[in-house]
Amino acid sequence: MTRVVAQGTFDLLHPGHVHYLEDAAAYGDELHVIVARQTNVTHKPKPILRARQRRDMVAALDAVDEAHLGHPEDVFVPVERLDPDVIVLGYDQHHDEAGIAGALDERGIDCRVERATSREPRYDGEVLSSGDIVDRILRRRTADRDGDATDDRP
Repeated sequence: MTRVVAQGTFDLLHPGHVHYLEDAAAYGDELHVIVARQTNVTHKPKPILRARQRRDMVAALDAVDEAHLGHPEDVFVPVERLDPDVIVLGYDQHHDEAGIAGALDERGIDCRVERATSREPRYDGEVLSSGDIVDRILRRRTADRDGDATDDRP
């Protein structure tokens, strides 16, 4: 059985997240997802939702066999415990494949590192970024306050 690990923040789930996890699941028989704790999110704004809620949302997706919270201090602790055959990084995640592979090798974790494919929007206005979702909410709330809300597209 091939065990796959994917990881990320998964704040405000969107179709890009679903694509990433379905793509990752295709690399093996069992997909485990590690959901970052807020303390480990240092490369972008802190998540809106708490880690447990994000984990529960990820666990509800069909492609996911199990979702786990990341370790609060050492991101490799759950990877060591899960002992994957493959780690699949999101296509736009800031991680360097060679750096991850080196860190895994140093810890004696024998698995390969892959990169998921990207997903383009399928229709005008489809949002594939949590940051873009937040920006859209802020624009709409500002427009609603100012009486300018006109976008009612599905």
